[in-house]
Amino acid sequence: MADRSLIEGDEPFQRREEAPEWGYEEGVEWGLIFPDANGEYQSPINLNSREAKYDPSLLEVRLSPNYVVCRDCEVINDGHSIQIALKSKSVLIGGPLPRGHEFELHDVRFHWGRENQRGSEHTVNFKAFPMELHLMHWNSTLYSSIDEAVGKKHGIAIIALFVQIGKEHAGLKAVTEILQDIQYKVREKVSLYPLLRDYWVYEGSLTIPPCSEGVTWILFRYPLTVSQVQIEEFRRLRTHVKGAELLEGCDGILGDNFRPTQPLSDRIIRAAFQ
Repeated sequence: MADRSLIEGDEPFQRREEAPEWGYEEGVEWGLIFPDANGEYQSPINLNSREAKYDPSLLEVRLSPNYVVCRDCEVINDGHSIQIALKSKSVLIGGPLPRGHEFELHDVRFHWGRENQRGSEHTVNFKAFPMELHLMHWNSTLYSSIDEAVGKKHGIAIIALFVQIGKEHAGLKAVTEILQDIQYKVREKVSLYPLLRDYWVYEGSLTIPPCSEGVTWILFRYPLTVSQVQIEEFRRLRTHVKGAELLEGCDGILGDNFRPTQPLSDRIIRAAFQ
């Protein structure tokens, strides 16, 4: 039986009672409410592939996801994005991560645009994709919870997967088929099979409040594909509980839920391929 209870602002790294309201409205300045958003090493960024430096050390210990197929996951519309909350333990090791450390997969989040020309948080050579998936991991070797790991050194690792329009994605079909049931803020259960390929690495931050730094970003080179029909299911979603009164000027459509790219500053982007 699916848990269909409503949730209000249920962020994985902020306790509900402490989480201030925030949104993606144009002109909203997160840094006024969340000081970490003013940091020097923020995410997302534009990734200039020609300036990325090949780092063979990334291949010394292969990046290895030990993902257990989730038979009892929840798909949640939290009003900011679609989040897949995982119940079974899956871990990521190797690659750019500290040797001997396990990073536990906490959730998967989707960011998308109202049109195909935008939607991803990161851009590659200033090209945006219509969607981006984030697989959020926390260092379970050093810390006891994701709340403790956020903002700490080697605390968080996020895998980013770009999504382009093409053939239907079978792995995401389980998600898109139930989006009609969670059109408004609600949760539902599903299974998901993530894919991994060649990648870039840089150090940054969370892309949603509190925008804490200390995040190792792993961005995979080759995008997934979803069909136009599949992405339109995301664009039908709403930001609010059914029947809720909307703020003036808000149409209640969930989309364009991406943060603008941030300055690279003196950071170096590493590549695990030539």
